[in-house]
Amino acid sequence: MPDQPLPIMPFLKIPESGDPYLEGSKCKSCGAISLKARMACGKCGGRDTATPHTLANKGTLHAFSIVYRAFPGIEVPFISAIADLEGGGTIKTNMIGIEPDPEKITPGMAIEVTYAIAPRKDAEGGEYMTYYIKPVA
Repeated sequence: MPDQPLPIMPFLKIPESGDPYLEGSKCKSCGAISLKARMACGKCGGRDTATPHTLANKGTLHAFSIVYRAFPGIEVPFISAIADLEGGGTIKTNMIGIEPDPEKITPGMAIEVTYAIAPRKDAEGGEYMTYYIKPVA
């Protein structure tokens, strides 16, 4: 079993020293930023133009949904959210650090990305690091 947790997604990077971060790609032709690897740029259609790009840990909430029913074993309610990051890139993850009350959550509110050990382990007991967003304090 590894000494440190494994990343939950391939774009979540966990360096041996330093803080975890999300790595997207940036198009060399038009500058568009994407979280996941693509065969061609979604903006200009350029092929083989993607270069690795570290995404910001701050941004704004774009949209959210409060989930009240989920797969057995998943705690509800939880907030599924989409955030636009400063400098480009959009992520979808769960929002923590705020009550799942639509009166308290506002699209456009400032958020930050935070990293934590996922609540469940794999069959061998391995841990995974995941990412969430939370309101900026």
